[in-house]
Amino acid sequence: MSTGVERLFDELGHFRRFQACLYFAAVFQATSCGIHYLASVFLVETPKFLCDAPWNVTNVLYGNHSGTSLEDIWSFYKPGKGPVVVQTVNGEQWELSPCRKVQRHDPVNFRYEFHGNRSVESCGNYVFDHSQVKQSIVTDWDLVCEKEWLAKLSQPTFMLGVLIGALVFGDLADRVGRRPILMATSLCQFVFGITVAFTGNYYFFVVMRFLLAMVSSGYLVVVFVYVTEFTGNKVRTWTSMHVHASFAVGIMVVALVGYLVRVWWLYQIILTLSTCPFLLYCWKFPETPFYLIAKGRHQEAQELLDTIAHFNGLEPKLKVSDLLEDSGKALLKDTQKDESRLEEPEKKLSLLDMFGSWKMAGRSATCWAIWFIGSLGYYVFSLGSVNLGGNQYVNLFLAGAVELPSYLIGCFAMDRVGRRRTCAPALLLSGVACMLIIVVPQDIEFLAIILSMTGKFAIAIAFGLIYLYTCELYPTVIRSLAVGSGSMMCRVGSVVAPFCVYLADIWMYLPQLIVGILAFIIGVLTLFLPETLGEPLTSTLEEANALGTKPSKKKTKEDGVQMNLTDSKV
Repeated sequence: MSTGVERLFDELGHFRRFQACLYFAAVFQATSCGIHYLASVFLVETPKFLCDAPWNVTNVLYGNHSGTSLEDIWSFYKPGKGPVVVQTVNGEQWELSPCRKVQRHDPVNFRYEFHGNRSVESCGNYVFDHSQVKQSIVTDWDLVCEKEWLAKLSQPTFMLGVLIGALVFGDLADRVGRRPILMATSLCQFVFGITVAFTGNYYFFVVMRFLLAMVSSGYLVVVFVYVTEFTGNKVRTWTSMHVHASFAVGIMVVALVGYLVRVWWLYQIILTLSTCPFLLYCWKFPETPFYLIAKGRHQEAQELLDTIAHFNGLEPKLKVSDLLEDSGKALLKDTQKDESRLEEPEKKLSLLDMFGSWKMAGRSATCWAIWFIGSLGYYVFSLGSVNLGGNQYVNLFLAGAVELPSYLIGCFAMDRVGRRRTCAPALLLSGVACMLIIVVPQDIEFLAIILSMTGKFAIAIAFGLIYLYTCELYPTVIRSLAVGSGSMMCRVGSVVAPFCVYLADIWMYLPQLIVGILAFIIGVLTLFLPETLGEPLTSTLEEANALGTKPSKKKTKEDGVQMNLTDSKV
């Protein structure tokens, strides 16, 4: 007998006209999440800079290069390769470095080398190279030298907002509904996004970006649940994974706008406006039928089912009462089957039950590691792409573009060769590609970029499938707990990622090397996980513990939509 959920999609279609229109409309706004997550790449960009020079400079020297103003030598200047020497109209000579300036005493002539007496002075202000970056928050608020940590703190603070937003709005969506949260977070994304552009100081900027992170994360979490509840199980793998693809499109938009607009506040406004058309039609979004039925709003649910049927060109025959009857029969059957279990006192399960045996402990540790490295690698490759050399805008665009084929290949491989045999090779490929970077000569930038993009391509596959794989590895009684804890590890990875990217100051490819080593180790551990392709979902810890050791005798038909509804809310 079909459950109510299966019957709904059998009657109305798994992905017909109504679902397709709703899906692409909702996913369109998900691009804004990718936009705001990666916007900081150019918001806090630090151009070349030096200590402020005397206003009446007449001559400038840097190594073998000379000019009459600092603008003449910016293209040759490399931080850490010696100071810039300037001479004023009254004969004073200064050596300018990024965080200090030195005055020469009694110079005989104007030469780059000087062996006389000097006096060191602190910087009052700074002069920036505006040839590439017209304005960023760094140039506007002098976030360099002793204030450099403020600029570097902005992205981790944003990621902290992502973590909190996922928890807050995921819970609210179950309380007040998916539609109100989608509308509220979309509106707040627009309001906070525009407000960020008009912040007058750093601290207000960070607060508004934190709030923007919360609502962006909230939308991304809830839209995943929303589209899952409108699509049938035949297409659910594809529709859920391609929500991530819209995030990748957002990264590509950031690269394009960053290339065209070099003033940070105008750049922020354009990025925010790029998805504002969603506000014109999001108020037409319906609530999901499962939420309406669960809350007892049967009349609204019936009207929605009739609307879906009409829009899909079908006769509106499906009744809410039929769905309730089917669900009731399925529930009664399960109750009678487990009558002996209900006579026993109910055991309250906790996080410790994920580690109840050595096998489950190893499985849980490996799953958490995949969640962590998936998020860490994803953001290290994305945020760090601008540090690889070459054109930073092209690099970021490629970092988003390589995700699109990765999700297509990931979806195909998951259903053909299996979850484990897709996840493990992807992590191993990412690890090998990143570790090969250490043998690439510094002057062959394109090869390092290719290897880094290969790593991003592979890590995106693993990151996209871990949601579904975790659901299948754990039984019903702790499935939501497993996905929720894994999601928390994912957020930890996203908070750590910006700090890892900053290690590029020590060595350009150090972040990719760290991710590569971790990905390779975790890829090897993934080989020891059980395969779940074609296996029925488990309901008890005993059944889950037996995965991969013997054929499961249980042929349980779980409610796929309910699984996604519950497991995705965190």
